Amino acid sequence: MDNSCRIISTPPSNTTASLLGEAGAHDDMEDAGDVCEQRVFAVPAVQHGARLDLALVQLVPELSRSYLQQLVEGDAVRLNGQPVHKPSLKVKAGDTLLIDLRPTMQSQAFRPEAMSLVTVFQDEHLRVINKPAGLVVHPAPGNWSGTLLNGLLADDPQAGLLPRAGIVHRLDKDTSGLMVVARTRLAMDALVAQIAAREVHRQYLAIAHRPWRGECHRHVDAPIGRDPRQRLRMAVVEPLRDAGKPAQTDFELLANTDAHCVLKCTLHTGRTHQIRVHAASLGHPLVADALYGGHAALGLARQALHAQRLAFDHPITRRPVSLQAEPPLDLQQALALGGLGYNGSA
Repeated sequence: MDNSCRIISTPPSNTTASLLGEAGAHDDMEDAGDVCEQRVFAVPAVQHGARLDLALVQLVPELSRSYLQQLVEGDAVRLNGQPVHKPSLKVKAGDTLLIDLRPTMQSQAFRPEAMSLVTVFQDEHLRVINKPAGLVVHPAPGNWSGTLLNGLLADDPQAGLLPRAGIVHRLDKDTSGLMVVARTRLAMDALVAQIAAREVHRQYLAIAHRPWRGECHRHVDAPIGRDPRQRLRMAVVEPLRDAGKPAQTDFELLANTDAHCVLKCTLHTGRTHQIRVHAASLGHPLVADALYGGHAALGLARQALHAQRLAFDHPITRRPVSLQAEPPLDLQQALALGGLGYNGSA
């Protein structure tokens, strides 16, 4: 591919988004790093006083505002010959804008990347993966590559034909265990509907700090929303004061010591960090879950949470699917180190 940039003064047809591989597209991006196209504009009178990013949206309407903001912040836009880095900068009528249309990290996120994926069930419609701890599910800031989505695109040709490569639910980066992934659009739509209707049953194994007291079974019904004091966390919130969504989790004690407890956690909803937040609200933050009050212990440096069981009716055949993944080695060693007698049946 020719590495030189093309300089044009008027937008071409709506092919630029696919050329640049804007986030969400699954185009072949092997040569994306070489793609570069320059456009030069004179700011029209109607854009006088507008924010730079909003002016660019009008001048390059086939590209999203967020994508154009990334280009501004990435030193790809010049105003009257000078680099600019603030999307909020105001422009004036007659100003000259030069923009380098080149791939950003986000625009190249949807690339196949070979990786070892453990599949515990697969047919023509879906597969169930046993995700290891440390694997991010979706590309996001700080993790634009090396995600489960990238692995699915490399491992299954059908994944590239589906939104999000067929992923219908998530596990946190440091949570291990079972995830169902669609392989056809029909199965994907049906699985999304089943999850929304709470017809996909998920059970987790957790190791938490402090000995469990009281009833061995406890039902938590407490709404979860963004923590108003620390926006990077979720929290149990007051529904009349803070925005939150209903969340229900069942906890069952499996093993207990003077320092830790092992819990079976059954989700009835699927809020962000739900088990971690609800367990912490009970005074039992998960081992090594620093975000919610836990600390490293039992040899663990990641939160002690494993998606152990997954059960649902097959979205196409309607036959029951019930799968189990035993705890990975790090959790097995933590259980042994803590003297937490647990027979593996949650």
